[in-house]
Amino acid sequence: MLFSLATMARGTTIKEANYLKPNIMAELITSGKNQGRSSLKKLPVRIDLTAMVDLAFLLITFFILTTSLQQHHAMQLAMPVGTNEGPVPASRTMTVCLGKNNQVLWYLGLADKPLARPQIVNYSKTGLRAALINTADAVQKATGKSMIVILKPSAHSMYDNLVNTIDELNITNVPSYAIADISTKDIGMLKQQGAY
Repeated sequence: MLFSLATMARGTTIKEANYLKPNIMAELITSGKNQGRSSLKKLPVRIDLTAMVDLAFLLITFFILTTSLQQHHAMQLAMPVGTNEGPVPASRTMTVCLGKNNQVLWYLGLADKPLARPQIVNYSKTGLRAALINTADAVQKATGKSMIVILKPSAHSMYDNLVNTIDELNITNVPSYAIADISTKDIGMLKQQGAY
């Protein structure tokens, strides 16, 4: 009030006196209803995650580029040496034909003149495994050399049969074996035994 009277005494108007008043920055208004609480709304906190996402992608990229991936393991492949030993005698050759319903036909020698009668066996210990062990022993005693096995899967055999046969060859320690196409004579023998 003193400010207004002093300015009016100097010859200023009331309008000019209001203009010269200092501006109020904040004002406290008290009411009887909410004396202990503030009436301001609480806004949700917003956190900017852009920098953290950038850092995460940089770390992922760094670890992907610097980590060594698992090396591929290749099977060892034994290739034949360039010398040709000539034909293998039929007395050392056992042929194993894979038929349907987990049946195996085996014979020793050639399909035209087998040295042992063709027999049908299964994949049990008393089946193919026993035939491989007994035939390998017989060939070793007769020739002094190891037996050679020729695997011939038929169109009606399953891939699992071939894997099981190779497993049996590894179990019985047969050093030499080969996989060949089945001939029409072998198919005829499988049909005679009811395994084709």
